[in-house]
Parts: sequence; structure tokens; C-alpha cells
Amino acid sequence: MTDNSREKQLAVDWLDDNRAELSDFHLKIWKYAEPAWREYRSAAAYRDLLQSRDFSVEEGSGDMPTAFAARFGGGDPVVGTFAEYDAVPGNSQQPVPYRAPRKNHHPYAPGHTDPHSMLGVAALGGVLAAAQAVEKYNLDATLLFFGEPAEKMCGSKPVHAARGYYDDADAFVAYHPHRRNTVVADTHCGSYWSTVFTFECTRPEEWVEEDFIPGAAGAHTTARCPGATDALCLMYTTTKYTKEAMFPRTGTWTLNEFIIAGGDATADNLPPRFAQIQYAWRSPSLQIQDRIYRVLQNNARQAASATGCSASVRWVTKTRVGLANLPLTELTYRNLQAVGPPRWGEAAREFGRKIQSNLGMEPMDKPYLPTHRRICAPDEYEAALRGDLPDWQANYTSDDYVEYTWHAPTVRLLTARPRLRPPRDGSAYPAWAQNALTGRPEVIDPGMFTAAKTIACTLLDLITQPEQLRRAREEFEKRTGGGIGGSDWVAPLLPEDFPPPVELRWPEYITTSRGEEWCIPSPVEGAMQDL
Repeated sequence: MTDNSREKQLAVDWLDDNRAELSDFHLKIWKYAEPAWREYRSAAAYRDLLQSRDFSVEEGSGDMPTAFAARFGGGDPVVGTFAEYDAVPGNSQQPVPYRAPRKNHHPYAPGHTDPHSMLGVAALGGVLAAAQAVEKYNLDATLLFFGEPAEKMCGSKPVHAARGYYDDADAFVAYHPHRRNTVVADTHCGSYWSTVFTFECTRPEEWVEEDFIPGAAGAHTTARCPGATDALCLMYTTTKYTKEAMFPRTGTWTLNEFIIAGGDATADNLPPRFAQIQYAWRSPSLQIQDRIYRVLQNNARQAASATGCSASVRWVTKTRVGLANLPLTELTYRNLQAVGPPRWGEAAREFGRKIQSNLGMEPMDKPYLPTHRRICAPDEYEAALRGDLPDWQANYTSDDYVEYTWHAPTVRLLTARPRLRPPRDGSAYPAWAQNALTGRPEVIDPGMFTAAKTIACTLLDLITQPEQLRRAREEFEKRTGGGIGGSDWVAPLLPEDFPPPVELRWPEYITTSRGEEWCIPSPVEGAMQDL
């Protein structure tokens, strides 16, 4: 540290002294590997740790069972950050240098990819370290720390925002693992919307009149109503056909789907009564988002009409686009520079080489990307990012941290989680190779603690240097036309009484007489035959 303020030095020293505990906590969350809306053990672990450190914790904030809202201290200013902890189905992997789903788990079970385990514990470390300084030096401030589930669906932050959880804050620090060590300047994340379309076959008897084939009504020889599975299939196919009509192939927008329920009936002559398909789409503007939804909505109506079904829509999420704050970017970047870039030892490099060797590659002396070892200035990162974007595009990709940006000045910090150098033949690494790295302390901890120290120092600057907070607030009010409710301010896109979609059939771990298992059953050895 080049800045020797007593508050920040205390926070940095505390993180060094508590490195082992936080590293172990990261591994605990990593091993839980719970997917979106089902992070029960992960949320409980955060809650228990925060309460043991004298934070007050509201469990299940916003009617989300795996969310929480924690608070430390009292008074002004009110500054905060957040944790994420959801894992991604289909990415189960042990922290070993070869393909190996976690023991006793299906290969389609979840694993941490980004990883959100690192994200959450870096932010946790930052706020706990800042709390030490607030307490020791009797600082007049409040620290906020939110538990944000289902980030992979951009799920919780739009709900927290709609219910006013962010409204009393003065500033937020948002963090994410990345390839680089930097702070985002102008081009923040775009918008993410998601819906579930439900098709129900409620009146199959109306499909064929009883006297159409005398005496055959209700028998297995009668033509049955197409039913919900056919409606879902038509929705899927029609949307594939109309994707090109949604928006031109520019602006880096994407649309993906997931079948939640596929008929819920066996292969009999009875029509499947119930089917659900989720669509999720991201783009750089709300106008594009709305255009895509109107096409999806029309497709669902047509699919239902053609199959004798009813159709309904259940919103999963709606996010805004990110709002920059350059004074906070500059402040956070100064702290990142003072902390310095992560440093990896030989153990981390050797693990990378073992992966390369097991993939049949010649192990590299430096197996990770070089961008991890240096700090990238915000304007340099901005130039690299914008090099592939059209001039009109103001936002890129998606992440629901953008909800914070409309309620208080917010900064986006990135620090490196190592990624393997591309093979010399230009081929890509399999997903398991990157996922295995996320469970190795020697690989994850350097970037995680760089982030934690930067977060702690930035929070403490905002508390102890009113001028920094004033500058950030002035820009926030300029960009929003006066702050919350201003002429350029965009209100939450979900209503205040929006029910979080926790009731839907999201993938999850289940407990049966056989013990804990993934919702997709593991194949019975010898029962599956290759075709």
C-alpha cells in the first residue's frame, strides 16, 4: 500500500491475518455448488458468518429464501457491496487436473464457472475488513452487504431494487472475477430479460366432437388433442424461424431457451396437459429487449391456438442497463493500483501445466494469460472493449449489478481469475479445465484478495473522504437528471409486489431414500447403450 491511512492499513492487515479463514470459506461455497434460487446452504453459511461478526441480517429479503440483507454500524454515509453464490448446472468438476465430476454427483450437476464463489468471498472479505476499521476508529457510517442469489438468471437484484432495498445507500462497489485487473469506465453491462411461457391443455374434449366417429369417443383410437408438448415444440420451432425478424445481427444481442417442464405425462393416448419453456435474452438497450419480447409473445399465442391450449407468461426478471460513474472509477482504480496486481506462485503454475499435459499438450512455462499479472487502466480496457462494438452501442453483455447503478453511484471492479493460455494449435480448452482451476486456493486466492483489499479501501475512502462521495453523487445526479425520480432516471422494471420466481421447477439437488442426488438421475451402469 502506498496510501498509509490508518483505516485502510488496518483493513489490509486484517485481510492478511484472516486469509486462511476466508480461503476456507471460499472452498466451502465452491463445494456446495448450489444453482440459481436453490442456494440454501450457501446463503446460510454467509448469514451465520456475518452474524458472528456483529452484522444484523435480514434473511429471505424480498421474499427470496436464499437472499439476505446485512447491515453493520449506523449513521452516514451508507455504502455497501454484495455477494453472489450460485453455480451453473452441467459444470460439475473436482479440483483436479483431469475430467472428473465431483464424487457421488452426476456430471450434469452444477459447478462454479465465473466463479461466483470467488466473487462473493472477495466482497465478503472487503466488507468485513472495512467493518474492522469502522468499529476500531468509531467511524460514523453504515455498511450494507447483500446476498444476491440467482445471478445467472439476473434474478435477485431487480427484486431488491423494486422493493427499495438500495434506496437509502450513498454508494456501492460491484465486483466480478475477470481476465484482467481493472475498473470499468463507460461501457457497463446491458439488459437481461427472462420469461417462462406455460402451455396448458385444459379442455382436450373439445378437440374432437363425440359423434365424429360413432362409439369411438374416449377410446384409444380417437384422435387426441395435440396438447402441451406440441405447443411447446411449436413455440420452440417458431421462435427459431422468427429469430432473424427480432432485431438485426448487430448489438451483440442473444436469445436462449430452457425447457422446464416437457408435458409431465407418459407416452399414452392422453394429451400432455402442461409444459413450460424459459426464454432469456440480453441486449444493449431496453428498446431491443421489448422488440424481442413482442415476437416471443406472438409466437406463444399462435402455438397455443394451433394446439388447443392456453398460454400464459411468468416473468423471471427484467434488468435495466448499467450506468457509469467516473469519479468512483477513478477512486477505485487508485486503490487497485495501491494494492497491486495478484501474484501467483509455482504451485498455481504447476497445476496449470498438469491440465495441459493431461490434454496432450506440451506444458507451458507460463500456462496462464499474461493479462492476469498486470493492472489495466480503465481507458485501456475501455478501448479494447469498444474495438468490437458499433458506435451506437452504449452497453455490452449483461449482469444484474446494473440495478445498483440506478439507486446510488456504483463502480464495477474486475480482478483476474487465471485462464489458461490458448493451445498453440488454436483449439479451445474444455470447460472442465477452467472449472477445475476455480477450486484451487493457489489459483483463486491471489485475485480474490486483491479484490477484497481494493473493495475495503474504496469503502473506507467513501466513508472518510466526503469530497470523494460528493463528486460521485454529483455525477450520479447529472446522469439521472436529479437522482432517484429524476428526468433521466429509469425506474425498476419489475413492480414492487413482484413475486420472485422461486416456485418454478429450477434444477436442484434433491434428497431421496438413496441420499442427496442431482435432479437428473445418474445413469445406471450397464443400462445405457450407445446408438
